[in-house]
Amino acid sequence: METQTPLPVTPRRRPSSPRVLLRALAAAMLVATLFVTFTPASLSRSLSDQLSLLLTPQAEGEFLPGGTSRPKIRIGIVAGHWGNDSGAVCENGTTEVDVNLRIATLVQQKLTALGFETDLLEEFDPRLTGYRAAALVSIHNDSCVYINDQATGFKVARAMSARDQNLAGRLEACLRDRYQRRTGLPWHNSITNDMTLYHAFDEISPDTTAAIIETGFLNLDYRILTENTDQVATGVVDGILCFINNENIAPTAVP
Repeated sequence: METQTPLPVTPRRRPSSPRVLLRALAAAMLVATLFVTFTPASLSRSLSDQLSLLLTPQAEGEFLPGGTSRPKIRIGIVAGHWGNDSGAVCENGTTEVDVNLRIATLVQQKLTALGFETDLLEEFDPRLTGYRAAALVSIHNDSCVYINDQATGFKVARAMSARDQNLAGRLEACLRDRYQRRTGLPWHNSITNDMTLYHAFDEISPDTTAAIIETGFLNLDYRILTENTDQVATGVVDGILCFINNENIAPTAVP
C-alpha cells in the first residue's frame, strides 16, 4: 500500500468581529460628517478642533423648542425723535415720534421674543456712544403734508461710516427687500443727507452695522402706518432677520 503525501491545508480566515466592524463604520461616518458639516472657512482649523466641535455636547438652554438654536445676538432699535422732539406733526394731532415709537416698540418686542438681546433707544440716547451690536436700525417716517401722488413708500440708507461696507450693504438690501415684500409699499428713491449723514452713525462703534429706515409717508401711507402697525414692524423684523441669518440677498452698491 502506497503512502500518500498529505495535501497542504489552507488556514481558515476568522470572521471579523462585530466590534471591529462597528468601529470602522463609526470612523467612516465621522469623516463623512466632517466634510458635510464644515464650511470652507472652517477648514482652516485643525482636525482636532473640528472633532472637538462635533463631539462637544451643547449646554442646556441654548435651543428653543423644536431644536432651533437660541440666538445670543444684540440688536439696537432707535425710535426716531423719541426723547427729543415730536418730529412731523399731522393736522389731526398725530406726531411722527408716536408712530415711530409704536413701530420701534413692536420691533423690539418681536426680536426679544425670538431670543435676541434688543435695546430700544432714544434719538440721542447716551448708550449710542460707542454702541456695539450686530445691527442697529433707526426707525423714522416722512412728512404728514401732501406733496404729490408719488410721495408714498419707504426709504433705507446704510451707515457710510461702517467699517465693513459689504455688511452695511447687506443690511440695507435686506431691509429694502423684506420690508417691501411684507408691506407692499414702493421704494421711494429720495434719500436725503439727514439719512446718509444720520448723527447716530458717527456715534456708534464703526464695527456696528447700521441703517436708517423711513417706513412711509404720514400722508398717503397714513393708514398702513397707524392701523397696520404690526405689519410694518414685521417688515422691519424680516429685514433684520435676513441680515442676521445671512439669507440670500444681493448687497446694494456703495454710492
